[in-house]
Amino acid sequence: MAAVSNRQHFAEELAAVEEQALGGIDIVVAQVDRVVEALEHQDVELAALVVANDDLVDGRYLEVHQRILSLFALQAPVAGDLRTVAALLHVIKHVERMGDQCVNIAKLLPITGNEPPVQEDMLSRLLHMGRAARSESSQAKIAFASRDVELAYDLARQDRELNRLNREVFRMAVQCGTDEDTREWAMTMTMVARAFERIGDNAVDIGEQVAFVVTGLFREFSDSSHPGQPWRNS
Repeated sequence: MAAVSNRQHFAEELAAVEEQALGGIDIVVAQVDRVVEALEHQDVELAALVVANDDLVDGRYLEVHQRILSLFALQAPVAGDLRTVAALLHVIKHVERMGDQCVNIAKLLPITGNEPPVQEDMLSRLLHMGRAARSESSQAKIAFASRDVELAYDLARQDRELNRLNREVFRMAVQCGTDEDTREWAMTMTMVARAFERIGDNAVDIGEQVAFVVTGLFREFSDSSHPGQPWRNS
């Protein structure tokens, strides 16, 4: 009976850790929402709030990491449970990185000043990128919670659009003209675009953990050395 009780306690604790880790994605989504709004309205005060709230993401990372270590100390997980524990370590690491990218964007916004020479076409694409990164983050959470490999794989499709927009922003920055202030703003925005693109990349990485938990095999959804060969067909 003691073994059964210990096993039940482990299962309950593992479920709680997973809920806590996936809750970290909710914190990141809120951060993305704030940073997109700050970008749209050039709101430096809201950008500062994003930086301050990064402590919430870092705190969640430390809490989950410690609970996972405690799980290993309580009982050596096997099979599916071991995969879940290992995947959660990766998930919370990617959550922390996504939070860092939000902070990177927030710290870039004050550099351009209160009334920067905004290029509306470029700003429109950046806002599109931010909303796409938010969508990917939310979908990554749903895919992991439901163990939905197809939904997780769809993140790779969405991420290709995010990558395309990132390239567009870069091209627009290169062609923005000779005005020094405009070029400075545009170059800064390429770093914002890159940060949104990295948030999407981390969402895809979480999706890859879904496939690992379900199948027991880890494969990247897209291979940079073979960009035309998707995960399902490799």
